[in-house]
Amino acid sequence: MRNYTTQMDAAKRGIITPEMEAVAKKEYRSVEEIRDLVARGQVAICANKLHTCLEPNGVGSMLRTKINVNLGVSRDCKDYDVEMQKVMAAVNMGAEAIMDLSSHGNTQPFRRKLTSECPAMIGTVPVYDSVIHYQRDLATLTAKDFIDVVRLHAEDGVDFVTLHCGITRKTIEQIKKHKRKMNIVSRGGSLVFAWMSMTGQENPFYEYYDEILDICREYDVTISLGDACRPGCLADASDVCQIEELVRLGELTKRAWKKDVQVMVEGPGHMPMDQIAANMKIQQTICMGAPFYVLGPLVTDIAPGYDHITSAIGGAIAAASGAAFLCYVTPAEHLALPNVEDVKKGIIASRIAAHAADIAKKIPHAMDQDNAMADARRTFEWEKQWECAIDPETAKAIRDSRAPEHDDTCSMCGKFCAVRSMNKALAGEYIDIL
Repeated sequence: MRNYTTQMDAAKRGIITPEMEAVAKKEYRSVEEIRDLVARGQVAICANKLHTCLEPNGVGSMLRTKINVNLGVSRDCKDYDVEMQKVMAAVNMGAEAIMDLSSHGNTQPFRRKLTSECPAMIGTVPVYDSVIHYQRDLATLTAKDFIDVVRLHAEDGVDFVTLHCGITRKTIEQIKKHKRKMNIVSRGGSLVFAWMSMTGQENPFYEYYDEILDICREYDVTISLGDACRPGCLADASDVCQIEELVRLGELTKRAWKKDVQVMVEGPGHMPMDQIAANMKIQQTICMGAPFYVLGPLVTDIAPGYDHITSAIGGAIAAASGAAFLCYVTPAEHLALPNVEDVKKGIIASRIAAHAADIAKKIPHAMDQDNAMADARRTFEWEKQWECAIDPETAKAIRDSRAPEHDDTCSMCGKFCAVRSMNKALAGEYIDIL
C-alpha cells in the first residue's frame, strides 16, 4: 500500500520508492541521490500509479538523455495495428517514452492498450482528444470539458500529459503584434489559441491550473508544460512570444511543485545552432532546473525528407547543453504520418544524438559501448561490432551486401586497411598489400 501520493511527495518526505530504486540502478547512482533530485524537481519519474507494467526511467539533465517517440492515428492514416507495430519497434530500439497523438476515432482503447502492455512511459495531449471524445466543434467545448478529458487520460494510466498552460489571452495580442513568419505551429497551442479567439475566454488549462494539479497529484501524472509558442522556423527563434511563455512556464512549475506534482518543460522547435545552448541555459534558470523536453531543435528549415538529421544535430547540442528529453523527428516531419521505416530512422537519429550528448556530459559509463566497439574493430571481431552497434541489422546488412575477399578487411580498403597493417607491423609480421 502506497503511503505517499506522488514520486515527488515521497521524495520530499524521505521515502525511497521502487521506481527510484529502478532509476538509480539504471543510472549508476545512489538511491538517495535520485530521491534528492526528484524532491528538488530536477528529475521526473513519470509513473502513473495505474501503469503497472511500466519500467521506470528518470528524466533529468544529469541522467542519460531519454528519447520520446510520437505515434497515433489520423483521419488519413487510421490503422491501429500499424501503430502498435511502431510502438513495439520503438521500444525494441530503445525509446523510453511513447506519446499517443491520435486525432481520429475512438482513442481510448488504444491508449488503454498502451498503458496495459507497453513498458515505456506513455504521454498524451488531452486537448487533441477533447474534440474527438465529445464529437463536437471546438468552439462548443467548455473549460470543464477540457479538464474532464485530462482526468480521463489520468484514469487510463497515462504517465505524462502535455498541457499548453502558458498561452493566455495576452498571447493573442502578442502574436498579432509581433508578426511571426510561422505564427503558432504547436497543434495543441493552435487549438487553445483558436478556442480563446472564438469564445473570448481565458485558456482553461491556465485558469483552472490548480484543479488540473489536483488530478495529476491523485494519479501521479507528470505535467509536461507545452510550449505553444515554440518557433516553427528559424526566423521566429528566441522571439518575445517564445521567451514570454517560458517565463510563465517557470511560474507554473513552482505552483506544481508546491502540490508535489512533477513537471517537465517543453522547448523549441526550429532554432539556429548558435542559439541552442543559450536557450537551454535560460530554461534551466527560469524553470529552476526542471527537466527540459525538446522537439529537435531543427537547425535548418530546408531539409524536408531529412529532418531526422536536422533534428539530431540540434538535439545533440541541446542535450549536451542541458536538455533531458529528446522528442524524435522522422524523415516524414512536415510531410506525412510516419511509417514503420520512418519511425526507425527517427529513433536511430535521436539515439545517436542522445548518446553523443551523454558522452559530452560525462554521464557514468556512457562511453563503455564506444570503447568496446573500438576493441572489436581493432581485432576485426565483427559479431562483437554488431553487439555494440546502435543499429546492428543495418550495419551487418551493409557489410554482407559488399563482402570483401578477406575477412580482416572491408571492401573499401582491402589490404590497404590501416588497422590490418598496424596489427601486423606491431606483431612483427610481414605486411602483404598486393
